[in-house]
Amino acid sequence: MSSRSLVGAVAPGSWIRSSYSNGAGGECVECARVGDRVLLRDTKVGDALITGVRAPVWLSFVDAVRREWPEGR
Repeated sequence: MSSRSLVGAVAPGSWIRSSYSNGAGGECVECARVGDRVLLRDTKVGDALITGVRAPVWLSFVDAVRREWPEGR
């Protein structure tokens, strides 16, 4: 199943906005978990451009970022 076809399965209010943005609300990434996938979107384009990865891949990415930038930069 494609990431685009999973968008309708995201429950309202399920998108989680990145805690790291410019503060003006214009440069944010949001993610939502649907089954075994994590969907990612740019808030500037909403549902127009979405990509998805399997949850374990996303967790590995997040762990790597945390190790590289432990201070949350």
